[in-house]
Amino acid sequence: MTVGDVAGLIAAIAFVLLVGFLALPLVKLGRVFDEATRSLREVTEHSVPILDEAKDTVAGANTQLGKVDTITTSAAQVSENVSALTGLYAATLGRPLVKVAAFSYGVRQAFEKASARKGRH
Repeated sequence: MTVGDVAGLIAAIAFVLLVGFLALPLVKLGRVFDEATRSLREVTEHSVPILDEAKDTVAGANTQLGKVDTITTSAAQVSENVSALTGLYAATLGRPLVKVAAFSYGVRQAFEKASARKGRH
């Protein structure tokens, strides 16, 4: 063997060691990618049912909000009707009752003054 052959053999061995040394991290990196792929697949498999349930929940909540809107509209109409009824009551019965009360108070005051005058004489 010549010096050139020995140098070539040493270079070849060094290259094989270098490839082996660099292959080890690449194998570990491949395992990391495999694990990441597996984890991503599991997350996807678990996320899809959760998203389906969330969609159903949002649809149910939307239905309930429609019912609440109907109830709120009905309550507003009842409030308007009560307000109108109160105004009608005040207009038809309230004013005459106030007048009757004022008249009876005036009559009572007049009788009290008349009795006070008779009591002095």
